[in-house]
Amino acid sequence: MSRHTAQHGNMPGVHGGRRRHIWPWIVLAVLVVVVAAAGITAYTFYKQAMEVKAHEEKAISLMSGLKGLSGSGASGISKDTVDSINAVLPQLQSETATAEQITNGKLWTLASHMPVYGDDITTVRGMTRIVHALTTESIPQLSSTLGTLVNTPLTTDDGSLNLEPITQAATSMKAANEPLQKLVKEYDALPQPKIGKVATAYDSGKQQLNAAGTTINNLSNALDIIPGFLGSGGAKTYAVMAMTTSEARSSGGLLGSVGVMTTDNGKISIGDFRSNNEYIPYGAGDPTADEQRIFNQWGPLQMSFDMRDLAVYPDAQRSAEGMRAIWQRTPWGVSQSLDGVIMVDPVFLQKMVAINGQVTLSDGRVLDGTNTAEFLLNTVYKEYPVSMQDRYFTEVATQSISAMFSNINLEKLTQVGQAMSSLAQNRHFSMYSFDETTENSLLSAGFTASTPSDEANPKIGVYITEQNPSKMDWYVHRTTKITRTSCNSDGSQTYHVEYTLNNTMTNAELSKVPDYIAGGVQVPSLARGMAAEKMLIYAPAGGSISNITTSGNGTVSVAPKQTTLNGKSVTTTLVLLNPGKSMTYSFDVTTSTKATADLGVDQTPMGWEDPGVSVDTSACAIGTK
Repeated sequence: MSRHTAQHGNMPGVHGGRRRHIWPWIVLAVLVVVVAAAGITAYTFYKQAMEVKAHEEKAISLMSGLKGLSGSGASGISKDTVDSINAVLPQLQSETATAEQITNGKLWTLASHMPVYGDDITTVRGMTRIVHALTTESIPQLSSTLGTLVNTPLTTDDGSLNLEPITQAATSMKAANEPLQKLVKEYDALPQPKIGKVATAYDSGKQQLNAAGTTINNLSNALDIIPGFLGSGGAKTYAVMAMTTSEARSSGGLLGSVGVMTTDNGKISIGDFRSNNEYIPYGAGDPTADEQRIFNQWGPLQMSFDMRDLAVYPDAQRSAEGMRAIWQRTPWGVSQSLDGVIMVDPVFLQKMVAINGQVTLSDGRVLDGTNTAEFLLNTVYKEYPVSMQDRYFTEVATQSISAMFSNINLEKLTQVGQAMSSLAQNRHFSMYSFDETTENSLLSAGFTASTPSDEANPKIGVYITEQNPSKMDWYVHRTTKITRTSCNSDGSQTYHVEYTLNNTMTNAELSKVPDYIAGGVQVPSLARGMAAEKMLIYAPAGGSISNITTSGNGTVSVAPKQTTLNGKSVTTTLVLLNPGKSMTYSFDVTTSTKATADLGVDQTPMGWEDPGVSVDTSACAIGTK
């Protein structure tokens, strides 16, 4: 799985060595010449620039101790994190305050109005201001909140989670997070530097500040939903829908089994997991006319909309509604109403195993934080009969989910919280509540997967459904290359997108795997080893997609065409990929005029964390023309 490991950014200055290059944006030779040409004292500016550089480098050195706030959140936040923040914060504030005071002076104000390179000076000033604000507004509040959690027992006598301090922490964490997110947006809106070293430093700082913002935002969102999720207002019952992304459906994959999870005042209980075969006799999940047309009538695989196919919908709400409809018809569901659903895949389970500790299966096989997903998505289909496959998924799910919030401390809490939030962003984990107030909180926190709907934070939606009944999607790797091409006069931005699907299975592998993996049985027109991907492509909310073209050595069986799905316009297409074949869909995207963030992608998850997305925004900055 190492080849799929995501690259995570870090907070400014987290690891001392390379961070000395974060603030070389005082490009003295160039700036002094520019300033001198305006009749400003070059020596004075030079001296001040050197002072700013020294203060910022010291600040960066001090920040190197704040390792618990790195972008990955892999190690969690501990008492050591809190102690390190409190130890360096006074001096850190002093250094950043001095740097900001200098760059806020009249000399720098005048220099910022110079032609051509004035924007670079403006950006430098903005960078010093924002980092100082970070040290005075967000970090102190964050430290206070985390300090309270460190000193408060988070586990009750029965091993469940103590919800009261979590509820209190959620409010104060939000108070720390809101100014941080504002600062991140302000940083992103600074003028794009023209001087190479300034631009490099700006981009590095942007990556790191956004990573820190993501880490804290994830934690804040998780703390906000955890109390309600764990039954602070009374017992809750959830259907846990286990998806295999090896047989892709828009929101994840085919549903192999469904378990029952009950939460009550911080305690989690996992009931029986029933295979999809036990649910099939109770019918379909009430598909709409649009869903029937796209996923059944248009084929080639005609979805039944029974339990197996409930993740075919790109909106988790529809999957939840279908689940409830079927649930209410079952003998075990008649007397037990559902409060919501939880959709999980093996990547989510792998992350929980990494946090909670390894899982030993009933046959003695040991799974850990590196091999769980591959086992559940590929190995199990190679080595075990069909009758045993759901059993092992159940064993992993039961052990890993039950342990999520048991015997917890701050470090584990932050690991779990950040994992839930980050994995929800890439659809490895999703929740939906039938209680409107609760669902509004889940949706706001990003825990309910849905098609693009936020104009300010634009995303394209690309969702695939495997048409060849198989487990071929373990081998279908997807990459997205996004390049901003223009910042338009109306406030919108235009991007060029290249979305590539690649069937990585080799002919040698094809000769060895069973039909259960390779397919080519139930749909006669589809060969063994062929990935047949029905795609749904959504424009960003308030935006548009145009100029769709295809290239590659696969086969576009159905050319891109416009239709509607439950009130939203969507482009559909079907691509056929034999082993070793690939296809790239290229198109232009224009965002809403309300867009304030770079274009992203919401997509069907793969069998690893890295979503395969790269973004190049060098052409222009949001807010410029």
